[in-house]
Amino acid sequence: MRVIVVGAGVVGTMHAWHAVERGHEVVQIERESEARGASLRNFGQIWVSGRAGGEELETALRARELWESIGARVPGLGFRAIGSLTPVRGDLELAVAEAAVARPDAPARGYKLITADEARRINPALRGSFTAALWCERDAAVEPRPAQLALKQALLASGRYTYLGGREVRDVLGDRSVRDDHGDVHTGDAVVLCPGAALSGLVRELVPDLPVRRVRLQMMQTDPLGEPLTTSVADADSFRYYPAYASEALDALNAGQDQTPTAAAHKMQLLMVQRRDGGLTIGDTHEYEHPFAFDTIEDPYEHLTEVVESFLGRPLPRIRRRWAGVYAQCTDTSRVVHRQQVRDGVWLVTGPGGRGMTCSPAIAETTANELGW
Repeated sequence: MRVIVVGAGVVGTMHAWHAVERGHEVVQIERESEARGASLRNFGQIWVSGRAGGEELETALRARELWESIGARVPGLGFRAIGSLTPVRGDLELAVAEAAVARPDAPARGYKLITADEARRINPALRGSFTAALWCERDAAVEPRPAQLALKQALLASGRYTYLGGREVRDVLGDRSVRDDHGDVHTGDAVVLCPGAALSGLVRELVPDLPVRRVRLQMMQTDPLGEPLTTSVADADSFRYYPAYASEALDALNAGQDQTPTAAAHKMQLLMVQRRDGGLTIGDTHEYEHPFAFDTIEDPYEHLTEVVESFLGRPLPRIRRRWAGVYAQCTDTSRVVHRQQVRDGVWLVTGPGGRGMTCSPAIAETTANELGW
C-alpha cells in the first residue's frame, strides 16, 4: 500500500510512522521545509494526569505506551518517564487533589497524594512553600523541537519513506490523489490530511462547516536551571482547566478562591518541564477569540515567573525565548480528535487541541486500524 500523508507535525508524522511500521510506502508532504507549528511550540509533555475519563484517558494511556516504545528506538525524541507534581496550598486546593486520588481511575493515572517533604524528595528543586502535592507517575516528556526531525530520520532509514518539504497541497483530485503547488500529483491507496491549525484554504473547501476552532497560547523558555527539575510541574490553576479534576471540591475551589486577575484574564495555568539542555519550558495562556493578537503580552509572563519562583524558592533563570503558538481544537472538547472521510480514500485528521503531543501516536494508530492498513 502507498500512503500519502499531508502535514509533518506530530500527528502527521505519527500517521507516517504507523504506515511504515505496517510495511507500507509513505510519501509525506509538508508546506514548510520542516514542521514549524504547534508540534514544536509545546511543552513536550505526555500528559496523562488531566485527561477526561473514558476514550480520552484510554487514548492518552495507549499513547504513553507508544511514546515509550518509540522513544526506545529513536533516542532523539528524548523520552523521559519523569511523572508530574502539582503542589497545592490551603484546604481548597488540597481537597481537589484528594478528590482526584479518590477517582476510580486514579490507579491507571498513577495518582498519589503526597506530603510536601515527599514531593521534595522526588523533586529536590521544589524548595518553595506548599502544603502537599498530587503526584502522577504516568506523565512523561519528550523534546518537541527535535522530535519530528528524529522521527523523520528513523523513517528515512526504512527505505519506504519519502519526505517532500516546501510543498503546499492545493487540491484533492478525485480518489486518493492530491496536487501540490509545484504542479506535481501524488497518488496513493490512501491520503491522510493532517493540517494542524492550518484550517483555511483546502481544508475549508473540503469541509466548510468543520467543527474545529483555533486556540492561541504564549510560552517561554529559560536558560539552564543549574540543577535537575526531575518532574514536570503544574499549579492548582491546572485543576480548573483539565477535565479530570471536575468534582464538588473543584466547584468549591472555583467559588472560594479566585484566580489572580492576570491568570483569569488570560485563562492561564502553570505547566513546566525541563529540557535536556537544562532550560525550563513554562506556560501557558489560552486565547479563543479571533482575530488573534499578533504580539505577545508581558503580564502572563510576569505571572508565570512569580508562580514558578514561589515553587522553586529561588529566582528564575534568564528568559531565553518567548513565543506564541496556535493549535486546532474540536469545538466539542470532549472529542479526542476530528477524523472524517472527505473523499473516497481521503481522510482529514485534526483538532486534538492541547492533547496533540500527548495523544498523537494513539490517534494515528486508530486511523491505521480504521483504514485497515
